[in-house]
Amino acid sequence: MTVKALIASFTQQEDLNFLLTNRIPRAALTRFMGWFSKIENPIVRDFSIALWKLFSDLDLSEARKTQFKSLHDCFTRELKPGLRPFDADPAVVASPSDGIVGAHGRIADTELFQVKGAPYSLLDLLGDSALVDQHRNGSFVTLRLTSSMYHRFHAPYDAHIERVTLIHGDVWNVNPIALKRVERLFCKNERAVIRTHLSTGEAVTLVPVAAILVASIRLHFLDIVLNAQTTGPVNFPCDVNVAKGEELGWFEHGSTIIILAPGDFTFCNGIAEGTRIRAGQALLRRKEPSIRRPCCLYRPRGTTISDV
Repeated sequence: MTVKALIASFTQQEDLNFLLTNRIPRAALTRFMGWFSKIENPIVRDFSIALWKLFSDLDLSEARKTQFKSLHDCFTRELKPGLRPFDADPAVVASPSDGIVGAHGRIADTELFQVKGAPYSLLDLLGDSALVDQHRNGSFVTLRLTSSMYHRFHAPYDAHIERVTLIHGDVWNVNPIALKRVERLFCKNERAVIRTHLSTGEAVTLVPVAAILVASIRLHFLDIVLNAQTTGPVNFPCDVNVAKGEELGWFEHGSTIIILAPGDFTFCNGIAEGTRIRAGQALLRRKEPSIRRPCCLYRPRGTTISDV
């Protein structure tokens, strides 16, 4: 057994994993990691990335750069051009990021779930009853980013961004073990609510949820990093049009993004729990409107349409 396999088998024990990733001073460790990851020292950088590779399936072959200034620079890496083409179908909402499909399905009035048997409410997640009404009986999907994945996320459709709301909270790990043990976890963690409308008018909301270690969310159109140290206003009015595939920002560690869509969207083929998906792949599709066939007119024999 390799060292990596041995570490994986050790950390996949549920009790131990939960203890190591949650029963620790989460906020303090997250602040420390935020500082440590930005150290621009070759020895610190190389040791950190080597250790990261040992504990994960980190693959840097797609990275645009081959050298990084720091661990943070590696976390937030860009990819080589053309590696994440976005589905061009205007009826498709594409995946905004790389990720693993977690819970997904229909929203039962205003209730959705983080894992089977673990419900939470839209109001607890979003904190806005008017926005809740827009997603009542709609669809949702949760995408989990692991620490080794590409951390940037993009516009999944042509849309207008109208507001971002930062909701301060905790930094629980968001891995499947924690999701089974911590009720309403997404409603407890630091998160941003990005309100958008498609060019066709439907409301689609993105909720990036931060997690332990480097719990920050960078949004280009606000030119700001949102995290526990953000002070002042938590509501940011926007008037921004974005094109499908346009980069919106990045997570500064593995985390989760929840996509909320109206009820007239269905899931595309291949979307199932545990499936790995890449930014740009088809995620949701607008239902085709039902076409009413014209009723047949009675036409006496020997007459033409113009005679009827």
